[in-house]
Formats: sequence, C-alpha cells, structure tokens
Amino acid sequence: MPKLVIVESPAKAKTIGKYLGRGYKVTASMGHVRDLPASQLGIDIENGYKPKYITIKGKQKLVKELKAEAKKCDGVLLATDPDREGEAISWHLANLLGLDPEAPNRVTFDEITKKGVQEGMAHPRAIDMDLFNAQQARRELDRLVGYKLSPFLWRKVRRGLSAGRVQSVTVRLIRDRELEIEQFQPEEYWNLDAHLKTEEGGAFTARLAARADGAKAAVKTKAEADAILASLEGKPYAVTKVDKGKRRRAPAPPFITSTLQQDASRAFGFSATRTMRAAQTLYEGVDIQDHGTVGLITYMRTDSLRVSDEAVAAAKQFIGGRWGEAYVNKTPRRWKSRSATAAQDAHEAIRPSMPELTPDEVERSISGDTARLYRLIWSRFMASQMADCLMDTVSVTVGAGDWLFRASGYTVTFDGFTALYEESTDDKQKKETALPPLAAGQPLRLVRLSADQKFTQPPPLYTEAALIHALEENGIGRPSTYAPTISTIIDRGYVEKENKKLRTTPLGQAVNQVMLEEFPDIVDPTFSAEMEKKLDVVESGRADWVSTVDEFYQGFAKSLEKAEKDMEGKKVKVADIPTDEICEKCGRPMVIKSGRYGKFVACSGFPECRNAHPLVKDTGGLCPLCGGHMLLRKSAKGRVYYGCGNYPNCNFMTWDEPVTERCPRCGSTLFKRKGSLICLKEGCGFEKPAEKKT
Repeated sequence: MPKLVIVESPAKAKTIGKYLGRGYKVTASMGHVRDLPASQLGIDIENGYKPKYITIKGKQKLVKELKAEAKKCDGVLLATDPDREGEAISWHLANLLGLDPEAPNRVTFDEITKKGVQEGMAHPRAIDMDLFNAQQARRELDRLVGYKLSPFLWRKVRRGLSAGRVQSVTVRLIRDRELEIEQFQPEEYWNLDAHLKTEEGGAFTARLAARADGAKAAVKTKAEADAILASLEGKPYAVTKVDKGKRRRAPAPPFITSTLQQDASRAFGFSATRTMRAAQTLYEGVDIQDHGTVGLITYMRTDSLRVSDEAVAAAKQFIGGRWGEAYVNKTPRRWKSRSATAAQDAHEAIRPSMPELTPDEVERSISGDTARLYRLIWSRFMASQMADCLMDTVSVTVGAGDWLFRASGYTVTFDGFTALYEESTDDKQKKETALPPLAAGQPLRLVRLSADQKFTQPPPLYTEAALIHALEENGIGRPSTYAPTISTIIDRGYVEKENKKLRTTPLGQAVNQVMLEEFPDIVDPTFSAEMEKKLDVVESGRADWVSTVDEFYQGFAKSLEKAEKDMEGKKVKVADIPTDEICEKCGRPMVIKSGRYGKFVACSGFPECRNAHPLVKDTGGLCPLCGGHMLLRKSAKGRVYYGCGNYPNCNFMTWDEPVTERCPRCGSTLFKRKGSLICLKEGCGFEKPAEKKT
C-alpha cells in the first residue's frame, strides 16, 4: 500500500509526485481545510480563548475524500509549506485524519527539486507546536479585532465596514504620509553651477559649495544668488585641489520576501500579490524543456539571507564559466538578516534551485510574470556571488574669487557584478559621471554660470515598494502578510492606487480618524511591532500563546468599552468628493460617493434627489468603431478595461489602454499593448514600438 502525502496545491502535488514515484500517492488539501467560523466569534474568551474550528464551507467533500484516502494508504505524511500557515494546515489535517501530532509525520521542502524532496522525506518530524501556536495566536488576535471592532465601525461610520489589526496601522502610515505632504512648507534655495572647460577641451560642471575660508555656502534667495554671480564676474577659475581614490561596490544580497516584492514593484510595476502569485508558481513547479516539472526557486516566504554552501559553489562555477574567474567573488559573503526568527531562518534566501538553469533556457518553456520574476531572482542571486565593482574616484575643488566649487566623478575600472545586475531604486537623482583629467593649479575657462531656483520637496506618496519598505522598517506584520494586507485595504475601499501611488479615500480617512481617537494602540506602529515580537517569542517556545492573546485582549476590550461611551449617539460622516457636474434633475452639484461596490456619482441633494450614475473616466481616446469617447471602466472583479461611451449603441471594448497619440496612417486613437502602440481601426494594422519612459 502506498503512503499518502498531502500538500496544499495540485501544482505542488504534481511536481512532488514525479520525484516520489511509486509507493506514494500525492494529493492536495487546496489550502486551509479548517478555520474559525465566519458567522460567529468562534473563540471562548472565558475558557482560555479556546478556538472553535470548523471545516471551511465547501471543503466537506474534500475532507471526506482525504479521510478515505488515508484509510487506504500505509501512513500519511503532511508536506504543507514550511511556515506558520503551513504548520497550521498540517495540524488541522492531523486532527481531521486522526494522526498523532507528536509522531514524525511532518515533512517540509525548502525547494521542490529531486534533491530537495529527497532531503525533506529523509527527515520527517513531529508537528512544531510552537510554530502552530504562533499562527493560532495571530489568527485569534486578528479575529478578536475584526469581530469586535467591525460592528462598532458599522454603527459609527458606515454599515458593512471591517477592521483589521495590521490593516489599520498600514492605512495610518499612508494617511500620515499624505498629511506630511499637505503640511509641508517648501523652502527656496538656489544651485549655482559653473560650466567649465580645460585647455584640452574637456568639459565638466562644478557646483558652488563653500566660501574660500571653508564656510558652507547656502544660497536661499535670488538676491543672494545675484550677489554671488556679480562677485564672480571676471574672476579666473582654477583647480585648487584634486582628491583621487578607489571605491568598491558590493552587490546586494539575495532576495528575501520583502526585497523581492519591492524590486518587482520597481522593475515591473508588480503588486505584492502579483509577485507572490508568480513566486508561488515558480516554487511549486513548472514544466521546463529537457527537465520536466521542476520547482525553479527555493521557498519564497523567508526573512533569512542564508545561502547553502552547495548553492554558492554552483553559482561560482557557473560565473567562472560564463564571465571568467575574475568575476567570481573570492571571499565568502555573509549577510546579517534583519529580523529572521529561528523558524524563518530555517529557510534560505530566495534563490534559483538550480543556479545553472539560466533565464534564457527557462524562457523557452515559460513566459509572462513567472519568466520575468525568475530572471530577476536568478540575476540577483548570481550577482550576489560575483566580484565587487571597482571604480577610480576623483573629487575636484575649483576656486574663483571668494568661492569654491566642487565636482566629483568616477570611472569604472572593473564592472564585476554590474555586468549582470543592478538593484532597482526609487532614487532618481543624477548619477556621478567621469571627469576630464585635472590637476591642482590647472587653469580653467568659464563657459557660463547658471543659477537655478529650487524648492525643497515633500516626501513622495507611498508606492507599494516604498510601503513594504516602511512596514519592514517599522516591524509591522511579516513579509508573508504584506501582499494580503495591501490587497485588503484596497479592496475595502480605504486606499486606492493611481499611477502606482497609494492614497487614502475619504472612507479610509474617516475610519483612520476614528481609530486614532478611540483605538490609538491598534494604529500605533510601535505597539504593532511589539505585538509581532511577542508572536515571535511564542514561535520560539519562550511564551504561552494564550497569555499573549489575553494580554492584548484585556487592553483592547477596555478601549472598546471606552469608545462606545465616547461616541454614544455620534456618527462620522464620510466626506464626498465634489465634481464640476450639475444634477440635470434638480440643479444641485453632483458628488462622488463610495458604496459597497465602489465609487459612483450622485446628487448632493440626496435623499431628496436620488439621481446617480456610475463613475467613469474619459481617457481622451476615441472609439475606432464609432468615434465615441473611450472610458475607463472596471469589471465586476475590479479589472480595468476600456469601453466606448456610446454603449449600448456601440459595444466596443478592449483591455488595451488608449493613448493620446494618433495613428499616422488613419488618424485613429492608438492603443498600448505589451510595449507596442497599435491601431485598432479595422483594416489599418499600424503598429510601432512604444517609447520607453526614462
């Protein structure tokens, strides 16, 4: 009789089944099979926070089938993911199937390759109760906050609202950034640049930096700038000092969950959810030509920067063969993980499971998000094992009258890891460039002086990448929670994303204000970070999960009781967004409101006037069929598409985005599709590459 191996997904089951072969039957639980009930709290607070777990709706048939399979097989092995959630799924499966949780029936795979599966199967263990209890504590904390707080928000703000422990503090971070921007007072300053040439014709630009006595030059007004320009009139320019040096630039470490989400956001515009979906596919296994079904990366939920010696050796061998031995890093690199717990550090950093399998080879079999993400993960890991980039640096001081100008630059003498990969960044500042040969005492010719007025800038709105970085810096949540947290606050209508920027909605602002006033601990980043640390202590086995939950709940219950008294008889009004549109029925202004199905336009005279219509956005493009305005719309699942404004008389719709540029052949609107601009006018067929944004 075969042994039954239970994993979460059919894709993972297929890959692992191939490696195990006969003697094993691999099946999938399709994620969690039990949870707290949706219709009630499901936690007995008075009796040690005892949870009431039930089979998830729709999973009864699957559970029955798993029980039948378990009876027919010679033992059961639980092979769910190697993290808190995976441990919880295994614990629930053990309870449903009547398995002893202390028996060695739990196996984990850090990578789903032949070697990784064999390694995991060779080391079965008991279910890690500390890991499970940390998940159980987190689940109860989130349920207590959501179940107790949501009805309060229904009564005080709007029916149908919900609240979450991590989501609430995340909304606060976004709102705090908006307020910081709104309250920012720009300060004027001026940059004075000398555009210079050497006698040999070499050109460079130096910026005013200091007075001749070394005092820093800070030019705040046009009057100050004009005075300095006047004092420099007719003055000779000469190099007063040249500092030369060498700089080494080391590569970034391999990805962990948070840095993968950030880099994929910057490089491809991926949401955290989209990144994790593609990473899950790469981990669970895809069909690769000449290799069969294989998991291409190690486990993608990790805080650890550790890399196995075997993977390092494989990477270095490949690097030496591809780029030459000079590109191989000769000394071992060790990176210190920011906050990996013992359980999280059991996994390696995210890396290709077979470093020798190049993206070019993989892309013969896969495409789209998985291919792009694999190339990113492979390149980052391989670069981490390559030699440093070496540069000759030069810093030059130029004197003129009573002022000193400075310029700096570098020349790459050995590209090292940058031959393959450079980390994406949100910083768009101008990079240093090479300077012409310069020596102290060398005279220079002034081409022109320029004075540019500038103003200090507020911090930018959060992008997903920047928000994930802020969550990580503040210790809020864990990398595995970032993607669902961001998705949840957008889905609930508290935050919206436009041009990759995250903004709170009027609804989000109203809820955030209530939370700040009545539940300051819940939205306090420091409090949230301390809660995460306490969960880590539970995971390490050094704290009781029930005591941890009770400590939180006692304070939360008091806040809830106080809030009920503070807001007795009060209701918070969610601000409407004004528009220029006038109601054709009563003449009052129309406003944008938010409902449970999204935004819509309604008369400000509601309820006396009930005029309303869906909110649509004119893209500026015209329909290639009838010439009507192309409007941005959303499907029932929230996916953006573009439809003709003359619907239902014209049914034209497309997933391709209209642009302002017109077709040079027929004059119709062009549409953007996968890096190209195309004309959708029947019979035209014009197409050209889209210009890349710089």
